[in-house]
Amino acid sequence: MAPIITLTAATLLARLAGLLGADALDDWQTSLRIGLAAMFTLTGAVHFAPRFRDDMIRMIPERLPAPAALVALTGVLELAGAAGLLIPATATAAALCLAALLVAMFPANYSAARRGITLAGKPPTPLGIRTAEQALFIALCLLAAP
Repeated sequence: MAPIITLTAATLLARLAGLLGADALDDWQTSLRIGLAAMFTLTGAVHFAPRFRDDMIRMIPERLPAPAALVALTGVLELAGAAGLLIPATATAAALCLAALLVAMFPANYSAARRGITLAGKPPTPLGIRTAEQALFIALCLLAAP
């Protein structure tokens, strides 16, 4: 829920700033990139937070090697993608790469839902909700690509 709240709030605040005269934020696509950057900053940072890290490592499907390294790698990629969304010259590539990253990470979400893995003690998210969230985030990344 926190990623959706972060995405929505940051996008709307950026759009509001644009409507109030911030010329750099004069369109929805730019505001969406800011919202996605905020969301991926949050989700990328969570990969390294002690409260969440062990749960994220358990989310990795058992057949994949080095789950701790995969969690760290995906966290770094999310943070790099967030930064890339904010730089006009890299925004398109960042948005498309983040969409691809979300597709690549879906097996971990599927695995977590199927095995009932919690995140920081919160109830596990059902597979249908996880799938809908991933599809939404992928679609928004594609819309954010200028």
